[in-house]
Amino acid sequence: QIQLVESGGGLVQAGDSLTLSCAVSGRASSFYTTAWFRQAPGKEQEFVAASSWSGANTGYSDSVKGRFTISRDNAKNTVYLQMNSLTPEDTAVYYCAAKQVGRTTYMWYAHAGAYEYWGQGTQVTVTS
Repeated sequence: QIQLVESGGGLVQAGDSLTLSCAVSGRASSFYTTAWFRQAPGKEQEFVAASSWSGANTGYSDSVKGRFTISRDNAKNTVYLQMNSLTPEDTAVYYCAAKQVGRTTYMWYAHAGAYEYWGQGTQVTVTS
């Protein structure tokens, strides 16, 4: 199996940028779809962004499209979420997730149930 560990969260001001990292370790192959989800207090878990294993195919929620960028470095077994123009509405615990796929699968998924591996989460707080 694989393990996911998020890092890079913190407290920033509105308009600032922040980059989250998710280190992947374990016995999984390099072929896995990766996503970021977030959950704010009192709210349901929300899809943020996802990437196919190659990084060529990505998708974003409407709330972050144009501001956030998901990327991955498979050689370093790390996935990133670059967040720009942060607002207080972005405050949440951010989780990375992974789904092992076949080599010929170039899909990404916005449904949390599609992912079998999850990190512990990292807190992002944006003040006004």
